[in-house]
Amino acid sequence: MNPATTALRAGWSRGRIELRQSFTNGGELFSHFLWPALMIVTMFFIRDLPIGTGGLLLGALALPSILGMNAATAMIGMGQQLTADREDGTLLRAKATPHGMPAYLLGKVILVSGGLLADLVIFLVPGMLLVEGLRIGPGSWPTLAWVLALGLLATLPLGAVLGSLFPSARGLGLIQLLFLGVIGISGIFYPLTALPGWLQWIAQVFPVYWMGLGMRSALLPDTAVAVEVGESWRHLETVGVLGAWAVLGLLLAPVLLRRMARGESGSSVAARRARALQRVG
Repeated sequence: MNPATTALRAGWSRGRIELRQSFTNGGELFSHFLWPALMIVTMFFIRDLPIGTGGLLLGALALPSILGMNAATAMIGMGQQLTADREDGTLLRAKATPHGMPAYLLGKVILVSGGLLADLVIFLVPGMLLVEGLRIGPGSWPTLAWVLALGLLATLPLGAVLGSLFPSARGLGLIQLLFLGVIGISGIFYPLTALPGWLQWIAQVFPVYWMGLGMRSALLPDTAVAVEVGESWRHLETVGVLGAWAVLGLLLAPVLLRRMARGESGSSVAARRARALQRVG
């Protein structure tokens, strides 16, 4: 059988099994519902707050923005998966299996993407019932689909890059704090135009803002564009920025992952396990 076909079949099977397990394990199932539930509670309290004088409500602005923000967290989820499996030796076992690394990575893409889609649905369905002022029709779903697909293409390879750079999940803590800072300046819970100009430029460097903007363009009425930068949904710019991040991640991830895999050995896994036991002790 063709090696690529073998890797695809193994990766698809691995990803489906891990995704199914994530919805049958109590702790992971709880995490799937916790974050959407917290966002729904937030939406409840801000749903009727007005934005400007055009009749737009903060709840309507925030709902699609939160969808984009949650989709961007695929980067953190992918990095956490890689570092956790690196610590417990799962990555080493994948490396030792024929075509194991491509199958492993495909499985993680399916796991993270599938879990993310489920989380978005868990949030979106009650959110649409709670929030007024959305414009959801046949034209909304294609825009949601391409923004989500391009956003995942931009963020998942970046997550693999982060997972290959940090030897443990503890090392990702700083990245998570920086990510929260980026969320704070990306216009998720208020228009980006409310920030100083220099902060607006910084926010527009990162995928979070553009994924939120793309989701807003799909779910908000045309009049809502008045609160956006340049009073435009800027689809071409969205494609350009997310595409640039996707290209960067796809160029860096294979190189860094190969280097990380070459450095994995039984002794390195044992050393990390010993350090973890010392911290616990």
